[in-house]
Amino acid sequence: MSQSATAVKTTLSPNDHPYLNGAWTPNFEEHDSDDLEIIGEIPADIDGIYVRNTENPVHDAIGRYHPFDGDGMLHMMQLSGGKAEYKNRFIRTRGFEAEQEAGRSLWIGCMGNPKKSERSGWGAHGHIKDSSSTDVVVHAGSILSTFWQCGEGYRLDPATLETLGIEGWAPIDGISAHPKLDPKTGELLFFNYSTHAPYMHYGVVGADNKLKHYIPVELPAPRLPHDMCFSRNYSILNDFPMFWPQAAIDNGFYIPVFDKNMKSRFAVIPRHGNPEDIKWFEADSTYVLHFMNAYEEGHELVMDGYFQEDPRPDPLQSMPDEYKAMGSNLDLHSLKTHLHRWRFNLETGETAEERLYDDEIVEFGTINPAVAGEKHRYVYSVTGEDGYFLFTGMIKHDLETGETQHYEFGPGRYGSEAPFIARKDGKSEDDGYLISFITDMNLDRSECVIMDAKNLEAGPICQIILPHRICSGTHAVWANADELR
Repeated sequence: MSQSATAVKTTLSPNDHPYLNGAWTPNFEEHDSDDLEIIGEIPADIDGIYVRNTENPVHDAIGRYHPFDGDGMLHMMQLSGGKAEYKNRFIRTRGFEAEQEAGRSLWIGCMGNPKKSERSGWGAHGHIKDSSSTDVVVHAGSILSTFWQCGEGYRLDPATLETLGIEGWAPIDGISAHPKLDPKTGELLFFNYSTHAPYMHYGVVGADNKLKHYIPVELPAPRLPHDMCFSRNYSILNDFPMFWPQAAIDNGFYIPVFDKNMKSRFAVIPRHGNPEDIKWFEADSTYVLHFMNAYEEGHELVMDGYFQEDPRPDPLQSMPDEYKAMGSNLDLHSLKTHLHRWRFNLETGETAEERLYDDEIVEFGTINPAVAGEKHRYVYSVTGEDGYFLFTGMIKHDLETGETQHYEFGPGRYGSEAPFIARKDGKSEDDGYLISFITDMNLDRSECVIMDAKNLEAGPICQIILPHRICSGTHAVWANADELR
């Protein structure tokens, strides 16, 4: 049994920023530990890794700090044979290494004027640092971390979390925040966007990690898409009325606006299709951060995701004045996010849509990956605290019966996106587990919890206590051991 920790060089000063304190307090130590307290018993049939991406700023911000500016850090729990090992590492991006050498921040961040940055960046959007701190997926046997404004994509070793380097196939316009893995084919589907025509591209990377397909997707002007979706035969991209105004871009500002009078548009593309094969569908005005799944049903393509009623809400009065401009953008209750369904008729070109549930503010959902691209029955979403970007519980939605199961983490306890782990020889779509990191502010610790997906309300099967309290963050992934070979 062993435990070790090293720390990176930090110059971050004490302050009262709400996203640098409490459950958002950044980490600077990197741990390796297999000497972990376990409450309960880890199911013996779980074999793989759970990885979460977080934002941990190492240096004082040049301007106003936004949590998406923080340096990417991965936290990984490896589970096998009823045993657990934990480690965490900063993602050694080019920006991270440059700022470590300089001993200070070199980029202004997404809330400031890029002209105040000391350095121009790399990747598609060089006005801010690519911290690779948003999503994390496992593809072609290694970990891939991404950035919310089209980063370069960084590969990491799934055993050591060593940063292996920039993704070799990444186009000049980068990789979007959310590339999608099709577990049936091993293909990775992605898009990117830019401030120059055609403004978007779409691509497919094979299971061998080689770029197989890459086409332009023409948009009328620069846009700010975040996620995509796929079915067995189609990929679905979007053109939402949330974008950087050209006049603002010309003056060096990248603050998005939302035009509620514009329709949403969705591009349906055969997986390996060409630009002329794209079919566009109009829908109600909204913005969507995350989609759940899509599947084909007769002549229709059905897609589920999280519809925002108010994509640009007024600032929260509870936030400190200097943070109001960015705080409300992260609050699920202000955005009024609900589970929503779109139906695209591939014959008529018409769109039908409906809200699936009225009463829950939910986001950051997961499904059993075995049904990705196929009709799904269950969705597992997180609930958020009113006011801040923190996850306070989970909801299981049964889309067939309409029934729900709720589990609250408890006062002062904040969780992570919770991937589904299929039980070996499972008999049903929900036969498996959910896994999450939880930060407990009452006990000043973090833990990894495993829950029975069939009986969410029963709470954790086991709790694995981490060697330190980790920072809150964004996305997470589970990968079975056979995906790492």
